[in-house]
Amino acid sequence: MDTVTTVSGGSGLVSGPTRLLIDGQWVNAASGKTFETRNPATGEILADVAEGDAEDVNRAVAAARRAFKGSWSRVKPNERQMILLRLADLVERHFDDLALLDTLDMGAPLSRTRAGRQRVLGMLRYYAGMATALHGETIENSLPGDIFSYTLKEPVGVVGAIIPWNGPLSASVWKIGPALATGCTVILKPAEEAPLTPLRLGELCLEAGVPPGVVNIVPGFGETAGAALAAHPDVDKVAFTGSHVTGQKIVQASAGNLKRVSLELGGKSPDIVFADADLEAAVPGAGMAVFANSGQICSAGTRLFVEQKIYDEFTDRVAKYGSNLRVGDGRDPDVQVGPLVSAEQLERVTGYLAIGKQEGARPLAGGTRLIDGKLAQGYFVPPTVFAGVRDDMRIAQEEIFGPVISAIPFTDIEEVIERGNATTFGLGSGVWTKDVSKAHKLAKAIRAGSVWVNCYQAMDPAVPFGGYKMSGYGRESGLQHLEEYLNVKAVWIRTA
Repeated sequence: MDTVTTVSGGSGLVSGPTRLLIDGQWVNAASGKTFETRNPATGEILADVAEGDAEDVNRAVAAARRAFKGSWSRVKPNERQMILLRLADLVERHFDDLALLDTLDMGAPLSRTRAGRQRVLGMLRYYAGMATALHGETIENSLPGDIFSYTLKEPVGVVGAIIPWNGPLSASVWKIGPALATGCTVILKPAEEAPLTPLRLGELCLEAGVPPGVVNIVPGFGETAGAALAAHPDVDKVAFTGSHVTGQKIVQASAGNLKRVSLELGGKSPDIVFADADLEAAVPGAGMAVFANSGQICSAGTRLFVEQKIYDEFTDRVAKYGSNLRVGDGRDPDVQVGPLVSAEQLERVTGYLAIGKQEGARPLAGGTRLIDGKLAQGYFVPPTVFAGVRDDMRIAQEEIFGPVISAIPFTDIEEVIERGNATTFGLGSGVWTKDVSKAHKLAKAIRAGSVWVNCYQAMDPAVPFGGYKMSGYGRESGLQHLEEYLNVKAVWIRTA
């Protein structure tokens, strides 16, 4: 069937099967294999998806290379801009169905996936605007004689984009958008846990006028399709979002042709609350810094540092806040916390709940899997707050990727700076205070790519996002993001 995904208004389920998008055509996997994707809230099978592997990656890379060297190389910046604007209009028109697909496939509540409208459309239109704003420079050099020098900005080439399952629509746009804006071609490898929205976005790309081979989508498993894409000798760049363990493997695989790599990896972000903070804002802010998307956010503020003098009061309030959040099937508009994405993720998170208790941490809220009524069919863990956490505990050092807060007391600013930075990660961080001097001091001292002051997870297409240390390198959003997809060429001309 040519229509890849269809959302039924009655049942909310997806009809399939789904196939690969290669060279502008919907095709079966070369092996003929498929895999199931399920609704994590109910365990229901949503669709059978074509399982791409190395042979399919080869086909997609060849198509992307042909397009890059052929017709796409002659498309002018304003034409790329118009394609992106048409895509944005199509995404806006179909956004409710796309949000529902995200909810069905990876579990995030509709209250969250629908709230992503401004961000997704903003990214597409930002990249569209930048398509005509990229340029080189004329540079005065100091060589003797009449030699003129300038730079050109040129697309890096064929991009392999590997995305996670925790935000399929926005992650797809974050990779496809800059590729189209800069004149690159792209092979998108969605996560096997949530491939449906990226495939639907592929349909909209074709409808928007993206030429064959410019956007290719190959769902499959990381060990096969993902590994083949990372190591492929005709891929010029890999843009990866996911775990630091997989990121390390991608760096190793990229060595064959020294392809460019950008990595947006995991985190164990400190969220620091001072006694002078506005607690009415800080309690829900610190709670949703972790409970949003069931904690499946790389920059979640999972290490909650609270000044000693308000530690008991604040942790109790955050625990009560989390306990009052409604957990359930994300299709219910009143649900605030959905399921974890898979049985594997459920096992990981519940394993850390057990580890936290064994290490001596006290669960003030949550702490066990939810199995009441219909929740037993899905992968539900309630908002959990551990008190009595020490810096050396595994729940304070390792990324859990679940709705789990490790609350840690501190006494002064110098101490919390040192302890907040005592992690191998450096993606996000938060500071809650009314004291502007504290805010500026922490913003400069914290070794992380983002510092949110009296807010958390604020994002904008024009503002760069990325990490320090094991949280990766390169940036997404902003001008720095587009630079990741461009080569700089120096040109020298003797004019005399």
